[in-house]
Amino acid sequence: MGAVPQPLALPSGWVAATLRDYSELVKLRVTSLIVMTAGCGYYLASRQSGFPVLGVGLVHALLGIGLVSSGTAALNEVIERDTDRLMTRTARRPMPAGRMSALLGAVVGVALAVAGSLYLTLLTNVLTGLLTLLTSVAYLAVYTPLKRVSVWCTFVGAFPGAMPGVLGWTAASGKLGFGPAVLFAILFLWQFPHFFSIAWLYREDYAQGGIRTLPVVEPTGRATARRILAYSLFLIPVSTLPAFMGMTGRLYLGSAVVLGVLLFCVGFRLALLKRPIASGISKMRARQLLQATIVYLPVLFVIMMMNSK
Repeated sequence: MGAVPQPLALPSGWVAATLRDYSELVKLRVTSLIVMTAGCGYYLASRQSGFPVLGVGLVHALLGIGLVSSGTAALNEVIERDTDRLMTRTARRPMPAGRMSALLGAVVGVALAVAGSLYLTLLTNVLTGLLTLLTSVAYLAVYTPLKRVSVWCTFVGAFPGAMPGVLGWTAASGKLGFGPAVLFAILFLWQFPHFFSIAWLYREDYAQGGIRTLPVVEPTGRATARRILAYSLFLIPVSTLPAFMGMTGRLYLGSAVVLGVLLFCVGFRLALLKRPIASGISKMRARQLLQATIVYLPVLFVIMMMNSK
């Protein structure tokens, strides 16, 4: 008798590398933040409506939104693969580095985005499925190409970027209203100090890739700093609206003010410096602002959920 064929054993290193590539393709960390924000919207809508917060509905909402977000991220990397190849921070992504074909990335992206939209339509409601699909289309068809054309790309991109809380809310309630509008406004304003600090840090990289954000076309950083301060300042009263609308209690109100003031102060330290964007100390303070925005959002939303009515 011949030898019994052995099953093909894949090297563990290959499996780990493949998982890393797909994790980077779908921008797992960004997608996780989107899903978390959508979960906050779902939680608040459920509390307002008296629906069960935990259950299969929450799973359907987060899974569907996560699928569409992952597919959108993959398609974004397909579209920007040539730009990514020019920038140090993105050159090692799967497609620019040659570890994955654009065709495979496109197939994965379309499959995830379409499947997620259909999933949400069938298992949550039509409104959520439609809004999620439109958010994906706006991000890919409007914001992504605009990054190479105009400094308005950050403002335009903030609209699809502010949708996760709204999508979670509609998945739970099936309708729009003032509640999701407030979540949208908070996310919309938060994105400016967040993304301007990233562009400040990676200005040279963005310039090499042809990304026309404000810090790239304005080397002094003064106009960027003014916008960081303006949006951070406006974020403070807007972030308190859930308390005045009866969505949360006093604990959230006080926390929103404190968090907002702290975020503004970090941005003010950057603006006060009045140094060129390329200087080392300005980049250090821009990194501190980026870290502050990363802490601000999840802490704000966790307190919002804990103190919800």
